[in-house]
Amino acid sequence: MSIPGYVDLQVNGYIGVDYSSEELTADDFVLSAEKLIESGTYMFLPTIITSPMERYQRNIELILTVVEKEGLQEHIPGIHLEGPFLCPQPGAIGAHNPEWAKEPNIKDAETLVNYCGDKLKIMTVAAGEPNIEPLIQYLVENFIRVSLGHQLAADIGLQDAQAAGARALTHLGNGIPNILPRHDNPLWNSLAKDKLIPMLITDGHHLPANFIKCVLKMKGAENIIVVSDMSPPAGLPPGKYHVLGNNAVLEANGKLHSPEKQCLVGSASNMTMCMDYLESLNLLSNEELELVGYHNPKNFIMNGTKS
Repeated sequence: MSIPGYVDLQVNGYIGVDYSSEELTADDFVLSAEKLIESGTYMFLPTIITSPMERYQRNIELILTVVEKEGLQEHIPGIHLEGPFLCPQPGAIGAHNPEWAKEPNIKDAETLVNYCGDKLKIMTVAAGEPNIEPLIQYLVENFIRVSLGHQLAADIGLQDAQAAGARALTHLGNGIPNILPRHDNPLWNSLAKDKLIPMLITDGHHLPANFIKCVLKMKGAENIIVVSDMSPPAGLPPGKYHVLGNNAVLEANGKLHSPEKQCLVGSASNMTMCMDYLESLNLLSNEELELVGYHNPKNFIMNGTKS
């Protein structure tokens, strides 16, 4: 392998450490980061999911302070906020707490940007929500990459979000209802947007192999990013866990899900495991695997421009 490891743009936690928890400590964060780097993830974005504003402030400041103190900037260049401007409806909101979702507004977005300084690399928002386009424009003007997810947007909503500057699709194929209209749905409409780069969770549970194959054929390896969407139970044995505010089960086969909500609760696979599964499908060359697992995600966050 000619790369130093993989780049993961969506890490919710690892080895029992939850980056969105009010109980997150500096020591736990450092331990999880060190173990993740040892696993083959060269660079990653700690991801804080939909939370109260005071939780965002606490955990963002904690993470950024630890990164600077421990000299982890090369491995952790910034943060991904997945929320709070998501669609609160069942099916779209997934494992996030709908009570903490917010209607898009510039005031709260400015507050979150101020918490992060220049370290907010990605914010996931929902296309189709009221006033989302001005918020996307504000983020883009501040050199923050905008990804779309956890949404029920109609085609026009996706088109408007793309025109406002959104450039990616957070864990495409997930964060949407289990049952969709046959043709006019957020999945196909998202794929039809030429400027939106799909992020795919290739852990063997989030997406079937044929769907991954179709997305690769439609977009090409040069326009795909693999993410793990790892949750805190990743690296722990099978069992029952309280995950990101949900009662979840980690099966022996690695599937992490909420029986109550009938949805997955992030992934139990790190990037090395996700890339190994993707390689096993024999869809990509070694060079293409390095594109989707290292070069594309790294370039996405390092080349954030007003576009």
